Amino acid sequence: MSDENGWELDPDDESVVLVAAVGRQLKLWREAAGMDAAGLAAAVGYSRDLVYKVERGLRVPQPDFLERADEALGAGGKLAALRKDLAEARYPKKVRDIAKLEREAVELGSYNNSVIDGLLQTEAYARAVFTNRRPPFGQDEIERRVAARMARQEIVAASAQQLFFSFVLCEATLRRAIGGRMAMRQQLERLLEIGQWRNVELQVLPLRSEQNSGLEGPFRLLKLADSTMVGLYEVQLVSRVVTDAKELQVLDLRYGVVRAQALGPQESLAFVEKVLGET
Repeated sequence: MSDENGWELDPDDESVVLVAAVGRQLKLWREAAGMDAAGLAAAVGYSRDLVYKVERGLRVPQPDFLERADEALGAGGKLAALRKDLAEARYPKKVRDIAKLEREAVELGSYNNSVIDGLLQTEAYARAVFTNRRPPFGQDEIERRVAARMARQEIVAASAQQLFFSFVLCEATLRRAIGGRMAMRQQLERLLEIGQWRNVELQVLPLRSEQNSGLEGPFRLLKLADSTMVGLYEVQLVSRVVTDAKELQVLDLRYGVVRAQALGPQESLAFVEKVLGET
């Protein structure tokens, strides 16, 4: 986590306007209360430097910063209410764009042969994934991305009646001990838990299988409420949204074949349990 418990914002991110507006509101309330930056910093338990950066729109504050500032400045809930507006501004733009598509979907299908899908990852596993990145992320960026990934997962638990999830995981993702043995055990236990949810169908494609139509890499398919479909690629340095009808037809066909090649949901959970016992 950032040493100041806030996040630097990319100057090219469209959220800079929102963050700057929140900063101006904070400064107006502080000045109206007759308090200087040092006084507010002491009241909220953060540094004066962070207060200045938030007021200038250079930092996205954590929710508790706004809550404490609201109380210290007697804002009557007006500053605390801005937490919702800033909730997604704390995360990278690419993550926000994907999260927006996920919220609009009624069905999500995912195939991955390198890592556990981000919507299924534990915090320890996600942190290890981002830590392994080369060239390396700074610690601030690692924590920012972990927080964003954990926040996106709320859509799985909150969508029992709205969004259906289908995940096909290559066996290699279950056996690749990212983060170490204990982190991997926790990850496998998490898969067994989520795999029992009614809105989630989890399948494993075993390495012993002679057929795998997903060898070209991970991809996702999202079916939206208006019956349109969107594809997503995230491979190496490429992150791409697919809307071309012919490409979507290929991905849809490919995902259907991959699901047919994988073990059924109940067999898959038994397989995950077997791998857990061997870990």
